[in-house]
Amino acid sequence: MMRDWPVGLAFVVLLVAALVRGSATYAIGRGARSAAARRSGADRPGPTMARAERLVLRVGPPAVSLGFLTVGLQSAINLSAGAMRMPLSRFAPALVVGATLWATVYTTIGFAVIEAALGRGSWWLLGAVLVVAAVVLAGRALRRRAR
Repeated sequence: MMRDWPVGLAFVVLLVAALVRGSATYAIGRGARSAAARRSGADRPGPTMARAERLVLRVGPPAVSLGFLTVGLQSAINLSAGAMRMPLSRFAPALVVGATLWATVYTTIGFAVIEAALGRGSWWLLGAVLVVAAVVLAGRALRRRAR
């Protein structure tokens, strides 16, 4: 388990993992946007999309950084940053800040909190709780959409 690793090594591994995942998610969003533009034949975005891109330029970098402190939103934020064509020169520094925050939290208190909550050897319980939570949330989302 990672808690047995030297702190510096654990931090570096978590930082690199967050940087790779964040960059890959951004690239997927960027690629999806490019593919959609090629498919539709539209070189320029419409007025609504242009407005959204301006908003992402303004609030996107802080959202990318702070998204790493959330559970379940960081991938959506990084994907959206790519799809909204946030310039890499603005995304990359925000990614580094966010990934560093994430790695710091998990290296210091994250694993301690998880272990204290679950105890040793109860990872299957965490998996079961996450599956139940996902099913409940999906059911609620489907009911809201059906209304």
